Order: sequence, then structure tokens, then C-alpha cells
Amino acid sequence: MPLAPLPRLAALAVALAALAALAAQLAVSLGLAGSLPAALWAMGRFFTILTNSLVLASFGVMAARGRALPAAWLAGLALWIAIVGVVYHLLLAALSDPVGLAWWADQGLHSAVPVLAVLWWVGFAPKPGLGWHHAVLWLGWPLAYSVYALGRGALDGRYPYPFLDVAALGYGGVALNALGMTAGFLAAGLAVVALSRRLSR
Repeated sequence: MPLAPLPRLAALAVALAALAALAAQLAVSLGLAGSLPAALWAMGRFFTILTNSLVLASFGVMAARGRALPAAWLAGLALWIAIVGVVYHLLLAALSDPVGLAWWADQGLHSAVPVLAVLWWVGFAPKPGLGWHHAVLWLGWPLAYSVYALGRGALDGRYPYPFLDVAALGYGGVALNALGMTAGFLAAGLAVVALSRRLSR
């Protein structure tokens, strides 16, 4: 679907916000890791970074081409990046106290980009054609990430989030957390489908 000038400009703004947040985080990680490969490897451990990268790529493509991506992809992307913000502010924000550039990176990745991407989806994204089965399909990305994160953790003993920390919780505890997160993602996905049907009317 071709994008009118305003949605295209707004897509560019979302892409630039994601780029700025990721660049800020890269600068912080580079200072900690000491080299670019090590910084990128460390950043690639996190669902937040990978999902913000998907936002950057998707909105960058739309801004460059002037065409919207498929409705199912855009709705799923809005769901995933919204979950990034919600989980951070409800569960993770109290675990750290970043300052300076790290604070700006955190706010960009967990607040600004999620809000902007969701607002773009609400205001401009195509919505007809979304069905309840999409809520199940959207589980694919968080489940694939979980397998990836646990695999990395098994190799180096470092887990990106407390609820995936096998060393602290054991596989049983992590499995329970994974079930809870899956249920949360599914419920949120169903809500996205319901909202899209309401908005498309």
C-alpha cells in the first residue's frame, strides 16, 4: 500500500528515533566492551536491541520505498516493541540506575521508540485482514528469541534477563516464566487483533 506524505515522514521519524537510541546504546556498550565486535556481540544478547533493530529496518524500508509493509508484520512489530516497553517499565527499570548517555539510550529503546511505533501503527498502518490466528503467529519471534538467548546462556553462562536466568532459577523456573510470558504475548496479540478490527471500521 502506498504511503501518503505524512505517514511516510512519520515512518522516517520512527526510524531515526530507533537509530539514535541504538547508536547511543552502541556508544555506551563500546565504552564498556572496548571494541566494536565485543560491543555488538554484547548488545545482540537482548530482545530490546534486536526488536528495536527490527523497528529501524522496517520503518527505514517504508520511509525509503514509500510503501507500507504487510499489515500482519506491522501489527506484530507494534506488539513486540510495546512489550519491550511494558516489561522494562514494570519489571526491569528498578534493577538499574543508568546515568548520562546510558539513561538516554534506555529511554529511547524502552520508551520513545515503543510509543512512536505504536502510535504510527494506530494512526497509519493498514489493518484489514488481521485474524485471530495472527496472535499465535506473532509468538514466533519471542519464542525464537528465547531459544537463542538460552542457547547463548548455555555457552557462556550469561543470561540477558532475570526471568531467563537458568543459573538462578533452573530450567523449571525458566520454563514457568516462559509459559507466563507466552500467555502474556498471546493475550496482548489477541487484543491487537481486536483493536485492529475496531480501528479498521
